[in-house]
Amino acid sequence: MATSLKNLSSYDPEKVPDASGMKFGIVVSEWNEEVTAALAEGAVNTLKKHGCPQESIFVMPVPGSFELTYGARLIAEKHALDAVIAIGCVVRGETRHFDFICQGVTHGIAELNLEYDIPFIFGVLTTENQQQALDRAGGKHGNKGDEAAVTAIKMVGLKTNGNAR
Repeated sequence: MATSLKNLSSYDPEKVPDASGMKFGIVVSEWNEEVTAALAEGAVNTLKKHGCPQESIFVMPVPGSFELTYGARLIAEKHALDAVIAIGCVVRGETRHFDFICQGVTHGIAELNLEYDIPFIFGVLTTENQQQALDRAGGKHGNKGDEAAVTAIKMVGLKTNGNAR
């Protein structure tokens, strides 16, 4: 959680496994692209920082956050991946649409984690307003994409080594 006490981009790199032999899928919502592009860039840069080569990172755009679940399943089935990161941004509006989208994508990503033998990482911002989203997409609270990439690497490490380090 990004708060005044925690920056999404702050972590101990010594606690992150080497990602040089890992393959990742990143599914990115095109809706709210100013935010999601920054999140995806953070995720890609963090994966590469920990040794994952560019050719082992597969990025697939989808129209919106609700479509992340289907896109995540497709990219997992198309490539032999170690983990999939779902990146999106849902900003609360004047209707209940926010609630339905957030519930749907949360449930969908959770289901994929149970159905497949790889981790699916929830890198979706669910904010009250656009400024909160920008603050978490490389702004004053860091970048949720960085956090999602670190989580993906640690989960692959957990699966392959029995621990996240």
